Amino acid sequence: MGDKGQDKIPTSKVQRAAKIIGTSAKVGGNYLKYYAKKTVNPQLSKDTLHQDNAKDIYASLSELKGSALKVAQMMSMDNQVLPQAYQDKFSMAQFNAPPLSYPLIFKTFKKHFNQSPDKIFDTFSREALNAASIGQVHKASLGGKELAVKIQYPGVGNAISSDLKLVKPLASRLFNMKSADINLYMDEVESKLIEETDYALELTRSEEIAASCAHLPGLIFPRFYPEFSSGQILTMDWLEGVPFSTFTKETHTQEVRNKIGQALWDFFLFQMRDLHKVHADPHPGNFLITPDYQIGVLDFGCVKEIPEDFAYYYFQLLHPDILQNETQLNHIYTKMDFFRPEDKPKDRELLKTVYQSLISLLARPFHSDSFDFGDDTYFKEIFEVGERFSKDKTLRGLNNARGSRHAIYVMRTFFGLYNLLNHLKANVQLNYPLYPAQLPALES
Repeated sequence: MGDKGQDKIPTSKVQRAAKIIGTSAKVGGNYLKYYAKKTVNPQLSKDTLHQDNAKDIYASLSELKGSALKVAQMMSMDNQVLPQAYQDKFSMAQFNAPPLSYPLIFKTFKKHFNQSPDKIFDTFSREALNAASIGQVHKASLGGKELAVKIQYPGVGNAISSDLKLVKPLASRLFNMKSADINLYMDEVESKLIEETDYALELTRSEEIAASCAHLPGLIFPRFYPEFSSGQILTMDWLEGVPFSTFTKETHTQEVRNKIGQALWDFFLFQMRDLHKVHADPHPGNFLITPDYQIGVLDFGCVKEIPEDFAYYYFQLLHPDILQNETQLNHIYTKMDFFRPEDKPKDRELLKTVYQSLISLLARPFHSDSFDFGDDTYFKEIFEVGERFSKDKTLRGLNNARGSRHAIYVMRTFFGLYNLLNHLKANVQLNYPLYPAQLPALES
């Protein structure tokens, strides 16, 4: 890394547009090559097409960084949306984005503090220890304290809106969603990405949630340093530990895995139920495991505030008796925009089948006193349901946006948490449910 890192990010709208439009042209060319080959070999699968597209898209978005790369990271976490080739390639966005060179880091510090990092800290690593979509982390020390310094890539915040407009046609094609309807998804993503580029907001939220969750066992939060932070630089304690993804590959007792899993479960459920505000980016890169088996929470850039009315209906869907109450279900589907006014009766029946399958899977961990997330058959079921529905031509024909925009990050948080617990092979106790003890009567 060091001075061999990326020394320039395309920052102007014209430069970034040229990069994305060039990528779209490559994707179009890949489709043409695929269909030309398919005329010769009708049995040809789309695997090579997906691999070529994923490689070209990732290469372009990695260079652009920021919101464009963040969309790839998000899509890699959604096992129900994209073919495996995209998930595999885009997941690299979580850990392996090319780092920036030191001269760019130097310029960022001069802009915000009018001095270089070497003048502010006793020591400062010229090489990034971690580089992702929005920024990269360097290690520093001051007065005997070890610090982590997160530095945002230049131009990331300014490019969000224009980047997403450019990425939208690519995302529309990958999601098989009408361009007009994908605005629902993109608007929510845009609002969250704008928040993620505001490191002053992240500092405030980190301190608020850390204070609210201080009573929960098994968690550790870094202290933040406002005097060495700004809108694009965030300085916090360096936490010692093993990266979450490394820890899950090591040999540990089931007792240890359950303890860590329980702390994760209680952390997320407490935020959902009591705070109605949740860390909405549960991927392994945001957590580490300390030597005494506590979870270090490293990043609060993406926090989703859950409106009361959305929480009321959404959490009812987790109730064990909800699937037996068709009147209540239809009411919730209407209130949460799962049904569209233009849906035909036969379309609604198909959609109800889909929703019932998804709800029964998502809610299953809430229907007993404990749940074994190490049971891979559960995750195989989720994958198979997603595969089955993605291949249903009638369902794909209903390619408009459905559901409240708030569901995007809440669902992402749930499935992200489930995946973390699966990697841990943890068995957790429910402790307290999200849903009401009994279903409320329908309001008029």
